[in-house]
Amino acid sequence: MTAGFTRAFFFKYVLGVEEPVFGVKLKKTGTKIPVVLAKEEVRHLVEKMDEQESSEARYGLAARLQYGAGLRLNEVVSLRIKDIDLERGTVTVRQGKGGKDRMSILPKSLIRLLTLHIEYARRLWEEDVARGQAGVYLPGALARKFRQAAESFEWFWLFPAKQLSRDPESGLVRRHHLHGKVYNCAIKRAASAAEIEKQVTSHALRHSFATHLLEGGTDLRTIQDLLGHEDITTTEIYLHVSLCHGLGVTSPLDVMMV
Repeated sequence: MTAGFTRAFFFKYVLGVEEPVFGVKLKKTGTKIPVVLAKEEVRHLVEKMDEQESSEARYGLAARLQYGAGLRLNEVVSLRIKDIDLERGTVTVRQGKGGKDRMSILPKSLIRLLTLHIEYARRLWEEDVARGQAGVYLPGALARKFRQAAESFEWFWLFPAKQLSRDPESGLVRRHHLHGKVYNCAIKRAASAAEIEKQVTSHALRHSFATHLLEGGTDLRTIQDLLGHEDITTTEIYLHVSLCHGLGVTSPLDVMMV
């Protein structure tokens, strides 16, 4: 039992003070400026990811999609086939942060690559079905409501793992989606190969998406919706790194040196 809990218990249940005020000020967490890549750095990064061994070429596609749609790490790796609408050009994020669904943009430049990749995923799914493998994981409520969904292709992972693994909850051997840690390691290797001297993780792609949209003239409210931020103040952090919102000024030293 902590000292704080003991003190609160004493005031409430011994002294009868329902809402004791201790006058303790909590230390504020400092605001961290997000790591943002320049557009050329993003291009070099995904190119280096493509240059990795052929079996890892999907990492480059996942990185392009994450940057192009502004997805979180867990959102991009856990996408399912049905979440990609090639005709309408949308990506649907299911159960994002806060348990909310949202839609984002699907880059037109990825439609051909995604079409080919979906066919690769279909072949993998057909092989699993032929071997009698258990279907993909579904959350409890969905699994009970759609009993056959786990075995259908539309619920299959967009970025399936290369190997089968044992589900720790059910004990079933099945194919999971691309592991976030494996994907992040691929990004870090590519960043090193591209000689990008920044702390590059998958989230830097999401930060870059938001910042580049802001610099391109997209309004903050639209970016908030695409990112799935509940509060606009969370999105406003990109105002601090956008070159057209404060940092785009000319340094007085540059004026003096002209």
